Amino acid sequence: MKLIERSFYLKKLINVMGTPDIKVITGVRRSGKSKLLEAFRAYIEAENPNCNIIQINFNLPEFEDLLTYRALYDYINAHYVAGKENFVFIDEVQMCENFEKAVNGLHASEKYDIYITGSNAFLLSSDLATLFTGRIFEVKVYPFSFGEYMEYFNLKDRYEAFDRYVLEGGMAGSYLYKDQEAKYDYVADVFNTLIVRDIRKKYKIRNTQLMDRIVDFFMDNISNLSSARNITNTLGSMCEKIHHTTVGSYMQYLCNAFAFYKVRRYDIRGKRYLASNDKYYLSDHTFRYAKLGTKNMDYGRIFENMVAIELLRRGYEVYVGILYKKEIDFVAIKRNEKIYIQVSDNISDEKTFEREVSPLLQIKDAYPKILIARTKHDEYQYEGIKIVDIAEWLLNAEFISQK
Repeated sequence: MKLIERSFYLKKLINVMGTPDIKVITGVRRSGKSKLLEAFRAYIEAENPNCNIIQINFNLPEFEDLLTYRALYDYINAHYVAGKENFVFIDEVQMCENFEKAVNGLHASEKYDIYITGSNAFLLSSDLATLFTGRIFEVKVYPFSFGEYMEYFNLKDRYEAFDRYVLEGGMAGSYLYKDQEAKYDYVADVFNTLIVRDIRKKYKIRNTQLMDRIVDFFMDNISNLSSARNITNTLGSMCEKIHHTTVGSYMQYLCNAFAFYKVRRYDIRGKRYLASNDKYYLSDHTFRYAKLGTKNMDYGRIFENMVAIELLRRGYEVYVGILYKKEIDFVAIKRNEKIYIQVSDNISDEKTFEREVSPLLQIKDAYPKILIARTKHDEYQYEGIKIVDIAEWLLNAEFISQK
């Protein structure tokens, strides 16, 4: 498989080399965590050829004797080399029973620079501080961005490339297949494996049919407000005897495994977060095609999903904005930055354009406001609102930080 340097993530790892943190690489299955670790190893070896790298990949049979924490701990200590920088790389760490005991012991010895990856349901962001006694530095890896997609295929025309990316998405493993249906078969298999192998195994889920129906509901309602209660009511009308707490737990499991990302609501006028009804976005929009097909595609929802994931990739806290009962698709916050964003498929119709800009015009503060749509034109301004083509915005990080 062709590889590209994912410099965005690689730089994050390079910047924390030598720190006492336990570095944990997380992200949805098949998003490139293991390949990133390989690229980082190549960088270290080029910069410091005298270092000692101890690498364990639990996907490989030669490491099956290390599946208990004590065997793993002893193996790494046996390969320690005094007088050198010692790096520890552990891939698919969750396959080792009680792996956290080994990692904590290695970290306490203060002899190693430690980097691990693992299956998402077993290595949750919310659990890292509990699992490990040392300070954690998490690198969140997402499927290929639009820019990475263009680099991979060496594409120059961003508008044509975007049309392809909308259909093919960021799951790079699917790029090896020539036929579009074969690509979707691969993506569907990744998603189903993620659910079956990780979520069902970790949480011992018995009602697999309910899990499948919640997945289908989420995918069919991308960008719609959802809650455990309204999903329960919808599924209940289909003669399902379920409780909303069970549905809520299953929803959380799906987010734990990075299948979906939850986006909460934010009251712009009251400057407070709202507790009920959230939105859920897929980690990669092609999971929806693979599960539900491409008939009657709603490009507006797909574009909104793409923008949500790109904002998360760029390190923003992302919320759904509420102002005078009107909705702003995204309020993106990073330290002292705040950006208001509307996303639309086509704004060539005057009524559609007015509907999209109206909520932004009602916001009275001075933070930037952006309308992202499929314009195929250069950026322009309308009463202080930037109107930006989605392909341009996805490629140009400056659009998100300009004030």
